Amino acid sequence: MGLITVSTFFPVLGALVILFIPKKNLSAIKIVSLIFTFVPFVIASYMWSQFHYGMVGIDTESQFQWVEHVAWIPAFHIEYFVGLDGLSFPMFWLTTLLGFISVVASWNIPKAQKGYFALFLLLDTSMLGVFAALDFFLFYVFWEVMLLPMYFLIGIWGGPRREYAAIKFFLYTLLGSVLMLVVMLALYFNVKDPVTGSHTFNMLHMMNQSNHNPWLQLFDVRFWLYIALFIGFAIKVPIFPFHTWLPDAHVEAPTAISVILAGILLKMGTYGLMRISYPIFPDIAKYTAYALAVLGVINILYGAFVAMAQKDLKKLVAYSSVSHMGFVLLGMAVFTPAGISGAFFQMFSHGMITAMLFLIVGVIYDRAHHREIEGFGGLGVSMPVYTGIASLAFFAALGLPGMTGFIAEAMVFIGAFSVYRVLTIMAAFGIIVTASYVLWTVQRVFLGKLNPKYENIPDINGRELFTLVPLGILVIFFGIYPIPILNLIKFSLNHLISLIP
Repeated sequence: MGLITVSTFFPVLGALVILFIPKKNLSAIKIVSLIFTFVPFVIASYMWSQFHYGMVGIDTESQFQWVEHVAWIPAFHIEYFVGLDGLSFPMFWLTTLLGFISVVASWNIPKAQKGYFALFLLLDTSMLGVFAALDFFLFYVFWEVMLLPMYFLIGIWGGPRREYAAIKFFLYTLLGSVLMLVVMLALYFNVKDPVTGSHTFNMLHMMNQSNHNPWLQLFDVRFWLYIALFIGFAIKVPIFPFHTWLPDAHVEAPTAISVILAGILLKMGTYGLMRISYPIFPDIAKYTAYALAVLGVINILYGAFVAMAQKDLKKLVAYSSVSHMGFVLLGMAVFTPAGISGAFFQMFSHGMITAMLFLIVGVIYDRAHHREIEGFGGLGVSMPVYTGIASLAFFAALGLPGMTGFIAEAMVFIGAFSVYRVLTIMAAFGIIVTASYVLWTVQRVFLGKLNPKYENIPDINGRELFTLVPLGILVIFFGIYPIPILNLIKFSLNHLISLIP
């Protein structure tokens, strides 16, 4: 059993252990959850230390690392095929980190703790599986398994409108899943294994055009399959106009689930485009690149303007995610090393920054029991440590130099300007709007006259600091010294670019 399998399935093993713990024994349930999310993080960190940077992965099995290739359902040539490369490993590592932090953030979940932590550990396994899978059927299974615990975690432990938010999330994601299923089956029946001549779900075989049936080589067929798959992934990003499930899901979800939703799940949409859509349909990816850039700029501007109008702090952070994911789309539409590396770095960076922002919202909500921006004011006086950490996160979201957001956005702009000058200038305006709503929010919440209601509000505690400080350190460290991440992704992304005609 390889390192990927152990780290992927260790959390769900913890879920099984929790099922045998009496529900009144809350300490044991929480400690088991901590252990079974911390071990995958330790394993993933060890894997980083052993990572071979020159191996490109993408479409060549011998270039993946820690590969495990076992027959699973031989009758349909479905395999348990997992491996990591520079495209998947950074997100795999980040998932293990945020999974562990989210368990700590869930420490005071108010009800049905046994069910909550069991479902959370199942969610953790499914997310890790998505980033490791190289068989399309296996990828789809992990993608679908992820939907079920997320539905219940929002629908049972969420806010007042939790049922509405959970059903909306479920229906949107289900639509994307149906489209993905259609494309997966179309590829299965029209791609042959070059060795056995049988149909295959092997993604790497699907990326080799010589394995495609003549029908699959027709431009119109490829175009519509690409569009169907694109919509499936676009819902998850989310790309305008498929974004309306996101604010409801975020506002109603518990804090830790918002962290996972924004930090990891949104990135699965753009990861899917890079892992599956681009290498299988490189000609269509090139053909539709300008449209993707336009959608990216719409996301940037729309998300920023709507965020500025929000009165609920959590909804503001949710719409800021729509805006920041627009930079990922803009960078992905530019098939240059700077553009696509900037897009991926933005995925990684935003995963950490938005996790911090949702944790920060959770800290103040636990004390004030509301999220109305105008209802605070002057918290810097009564909560100085909290204000310092929150300011760091907000400035990181703003794109302040010395933090990861600045590096990512600068790379996207450098890559995009030579190809889409007008769109890049429009996107740059989005940074001004982002700075406006971030600074305005900081002013209204932390500066000014202290609201008398919050004179004696307790400052951030040790457990909450434990969830935020590591992320803050990483945001600054990789903002000053981004080389470790850029070296991880460089060879794989350069190889991906070489596949685009």
